[in-house]
This record gives sequence, structure tokens and C-alpha cells, in this order.
Amino acid sequence: MTGASGERSETTERAGVEVREARHDDYDDVAAFTQNTWPERDGGDYIPDVYHDWIEGEDKHTAVAVADGEVAGLAQTVLLSEWEAWNQGLRVNPEFRGRGVSVAVTESLFEWARQRGATVARNMVFSWNVAGLGQSRATGYDPVTEFRWAHPDPTDADDPDDAPASSGSSVSGSSSADFEVTSDPRAAWRYWTDSEARDRLRGLALDPEESWALSELTLGDLRAAADDGGLFVVQGDGTRGFAHRIREYERESDEEAGETEQWVEYGVGAWADAESADALFDAVARDAAELGADRTRVLIPESPRFVSDAALCRVEVADEPDFVLGADLTA
Repeated sequence: MTGASGERSETTERAGVEVREARHDDYDDVAAFTQNTWPERDGGDYIPDVYHDWIEGEDKHTAVAVADGEVAGLAQTVLLSEWEAWNQGLRVNPEFRGRGVSVAVTESLFEWARQRGATVARNMVFSWNVAGLGQSRATGYDPVTEFRWAHPDPTDADDPDDAPASSGSSVSGSSSADFEVTSDPRAAWRYWTDSEARDRLRGLALDPEESWALSELTLGDLRAAADDGGLFVVQGDGTRGFAHRIREYERESDEEAGETEQWVEYGVGAWADAESADALFDAVARDAAELGADRTRVLIPESPRFVSDAALCRVEVADEPDFVLGADLTA
């Protein structure tokens, strides 16, 4: 790895690892050790499917580690804002484990992001990936937050035979009619800045540009969502919660080989209590239905209250949380 001074780090020298920019002709080597990254889990690794597009683009840097003339590992960093970097896709060739490859690649990403003004680099690790969690801590990350996915069913609000599960019948004494859903970004921002959800998520929500990345939610993000018709602010005796839509996309169906599903994704869901959660999930389900979605996902804080509120509203919740870690690039 080459730092700002042009000198190779002690870690890289000690490991005998060279770190350079990823190239398209690295594909075969990368695909060979990422085809079956998690053999004990269902599903493969996304990197072989997206590699050529993944390494292209501005404000990103994909680093490849080379040892003994072979590709030993890779990872990528993406600038999400003037001060936030997101690191992802860290993979180590099993033949080179124990050689300091992950440290060398990660240090390269940190230095690249630092030189471009980033003061923090974050990553995400599945909670079940114990090896990945240990690897992240060993390479300089500290714990930041955890979240879980909620999946309200897209529902046609105009069809009484297809009423949303979260339409009020699941929460005692509540009804969507008790709340008004607006699109006021200032009300949503005021709620967010003083909410338990913000505290638990450390101010983070899904990034509107980079998939599977979290960045600090801003008032500008909420205004952009409102302008796009994708901000849902639950109000009733004050603001009681909100969610904002950030993207639509297609992905391969988990159940039908060769089939695709339309997904709609919401950057964060925050609410005051189970009743307001019910109204919020109702609004999200209706919005997704209007967009023709087959599936949704909403990022929610990982806590007994938020997860059980979603369960009380009869909303599908992911089996496991995901963890976010961060490294201080000013240190």
C-alpha cells in the first residue's frame, strides 16, 4: 500500500502485499474466490455478478491486494458526502488468509478517503458474520449502530379485499383515521432530531445514492423525498413519525428462478408508538402498491420496542439485524 508520502506501510511490507487499483482484467481471479464466499449460507456473493460496473464510477476507489503474483483480496470505498466514506466488498482469498491482506486493503481505502476530505469511514457487517465483525474491529473500525429490515406488504389502498395488515386491526384502539399523513419535510426533520430512532441509529439512514450504504440523514434528503412524492409524515396531536422513499429497483426473486421482483426501499422508519407505527406502515404499503412494487424494505432501529412494534403491526421483520461500524479518519 502506498500512503500520502509514497512510502509503503509497515503492514504491507511485513505481509508482502502490494495494493493497487482494481482492473477489469482482475475479474477471473476475483470471481474465482468470491463465487462461494459464504458456503454455509443460502445465496452467493454479488461481486462476480456486478464486478465490471462496480469498479467504475466517480468518487469511489476499488483496491486489489496482490501477493505472490496473485490477487489476494479486494475492497471498495465510496464517498457518500464531503466527509463520509462507505467501505464495502472486503473479500480475502482463502489461500492468503493470515497474511495481513484485509489490513493492507483497508488501510489503502482509509488513506484514499482521507486524502479526499472524509473524516469517517463506515461499513456494514451482517450480524451472523462473526469473522467479518472480528476482521472489521481488527482493521480499525468501532461499533456504531445496528438496524433491521421491516417489509410491509404493498397493498392497493382502493381495494377493500386487499386491505393492508397494518390498517388498524392489529393495534388495539388504533386506526389510520386517527392520523393525518402529510409530506412536510420540516415536521419530519423536527421529529427526527429529537427522536429515539435518531439516537439509536446515530443519525444514520439509507443513503439515497449508494445501495446498502448508510449516511447521515439531512433535511435536504427529506426535502428531496418530499419533492419526489416519497415523504410520509404521520401527524396527530403533533408529529408522530415519518418514513421516506429513496429508490425503486428490480432484483431476482428468491422463490422463482429467472423471475424478478420490483422492490421499493425506504431510508428509515421512525415513530413514537405502536399506533403511529401502524399508520406509518399503512402509508408505506399504499405508496409501494401505487408504484407496482412486489416487495418493500424499510430500515428501522434494532431495539425491542421498534422491532416488537413492527411485529404488533403484523409487518414482516427480518430474522437478524445488521451492524454498522465506523473508523475515525482524523485519528
